[in-house]
Amino acid sequence: MELRELTSLVGVSGNEDEVRRAIMRELEAMGVSYETDTMGNIIARKGDKGPRLMVDAHMDEVGLIIVHIEKSGFLRFYPIGVPAAVLPSKRVLVGKDKVPGVIGAKAIHLQERRERDSVIPVDQLTIDIGAKSKEEAERKVKVGDYAVFDTEYEELSPGIIKAKALDDRVGCALLLELLKEPWENVQVYAVFSTQEELGIRGAKVASYRVNPDMGIALEGTVCADIPGTDPEGYATQIGKGAVLSVMDRGTITHKGMLNQLVKLATENQIPFQYREATSGGNDAMAIHQARAGCPVAAISVPCRYIHSPFSVMSMADFEAARKLLIAFVKSVEGGFRP
Repeated sequence: MELRELTSLVGVSGNEDEVRRAIMRELEAMGVSYETDTMGNIIARKGDKGPRLMVDAHMDEVGLIIVHIEKSGFLRFYPIGVPAAVLPSKRVLVGKDKVPGVIGAKAIHLQERRERDSVIPVDQLTIDIGAKSKEEAERKVKVGDYAVFDTEYEELSPGIIKAKALDDRVGCALLLELLKEPWENVQVYAVFSTQEELGIRGAKVASYRVNPDMGIALEGTVCADIPGTDPEGYATQIGKGAVLSVMDRGTITHKGMLNQLVKLATENQIPFQYREATSGGNDAMAIHQARAGCPVAAISVPCRYIHSPFSVMSMADFEAARKLLIAFVKSVEGGFRP
């Protein structure tokens, strides 16, 4: 399954069904055994001997949930992982029928000066689906429906792509690549987890079930190498390779695993960079605290503008992350232990 297809799927946190079904079909076509749990996680497995390695990527994306329908037919919503600043005037698709809509606000001509100079609060925004009344709107959508940004996958220039949900469909794509390999002397538990954007909920349940000896989180991570940002604040840079984390707000990467990843990247001439920020986090923080705990690391792909209607990334960075991930698992298969 290509990244283009993965990013086109709808899967706001708590509503990952479409993504889950597509990945399960892909696993079945690949002949990979899997199971699901009550949280909606997919746990695929390859290999039946050796250490238990959990490799995780989350299926969910940021988006909106409808919480009220006005008498006028406008939809009130609550954002999941999306800052209010990026919402006005964005196109969205609402509900299972993907009803088109636009996030609207009072026209700038009607705003007071203080309103023009500040972020419009979410409670002053609505989704306009063209309905003239609540009854008409309810024939198309209902309270509890989810909405995603209407963003198409596009190659902006050779090897540079734009899409929604790269956080973390890029990780899901890496995980599917990993499962193409014929693992034998390592038990690879590939977890496609749910509700990461709501507090790593799916990974908490899955890691308890897997009880791994070590874990890796795959992520589309923050990148700010754009005009107006000092180089010290870039965190990561597009085109500089796979990203390795030293620590974030939830995890300190195991030193042995980090050293091994650096060693493999150097030996195999795989470009890599460090994540020069400690804010945020990923599913590694759930994995390393499961049961008696285990060592963890993260391999990421830098993505500009995450938690917005679209992100931008380099396929060269994706390829570097893929090569490094496979090299690491092969080293575990060959006897590496952190």
